[in-house]
Amino acid sequence: MKIKNLLFGAVLSCFLLSMLNAQVLADSVWPGMVGSADGVPISYEVHGTGEPTLVFVHGWSCDGRYWRMQVPHFSKNHRVVVIDLAGHGHSGLGREDYAMDAFGEDVQAVVEEVGAEQVILIGHSMGGPVSVAAARLMPGRVIGAIGVDTFHDVSHPMTREEFDSWMGLLQPDFPAGAAQFVRQMFIEKTDPVLRDWVVADMSAAPPKVALSAMEHMLSDVVSGVALSAFDGFELPIVAINADLWPTNVEANRHHIHSFDVVIIEGTDHFLHMAEPEAFNRKLEGVIAGMVETRKGAE
Repeated sequence: MKIKNLLFGAVLSCFLLSMLNAQVLADSVWPGMVGSADGVPISYEVHGTGEPTLVFVHGWSCDGRYWRMQVPHFSKNHRVVVIDLAGHGHSGLGREDYAMDAFGEDVQAVVEEVGAEQVILIGHSMGGPVSVAAARLMPGRVIGAIGVDTFHDVSHPMTREEFDSWMGLLQPDFPAGAAQFVRQMFIEKTDPVLRDWVVADMSAAPPKVALSAMEHMLSDVVSGVALSAFDGFELPIVAINADLWPTNVEANRHHIHSFDVVIIEGTDHFLHMAEPEAFNRKLEGVIAGMVETRKGAE
């Protein structure tokens, strides 16, 4: 009898352990993969529930990890989607040209894959123009775009000489040039551990991807393609910017139907990482405002 009881207890323990393991696996959030329009696999993660869905788009030579201080906070009340654009993070490298429109298709592929019907796009730096490109591909799904230290002056011209200067810094020795370039985006008070990690991480980006993305982004400014992206763009755009560089609100409102800006003082280009509590509060307010605007328009 004792042996039977022991065997029964062992079997029960194994059963309960297997059930527990199954629940842990069910609760785990595994990254997803979906093919972009050109077939390049795009990696993404989904956290939390609740509409609107917040889609976070990283900047140049970054990836989804750069939103690590936002995911736990906003996934309490929203479905949060974090994307690695093609050539970044865990996404595929099989693209010849890393242009803004193609990145926009990456975002579109993920949004459609997760079935999001009401979306706010949140893009840091290069993720700003990528979000505009994505929003134009998804009329009816996107209710607004939020830029993070971007859209400082959408009409500011760039000359071919300035273009050559930017690319000339990065092309000869990409890791060294990228490190010099990225260090200029920080202020002295920023946590040096954060600064050094970002500089090292971005400098380790695949040069082909980074140089192609930068060339396309700057060429769009020189040619006027970046500015024309706002033609007929009716969705609200709000920028949450640092005071490291000025934001020309008046000039932007000439080209963007509904533009506003929130400034966080005393921080830098990576304000969502350097000052996450202040940034998250501001982002909460901007999201709430967009939701109210949407309700009022319905």
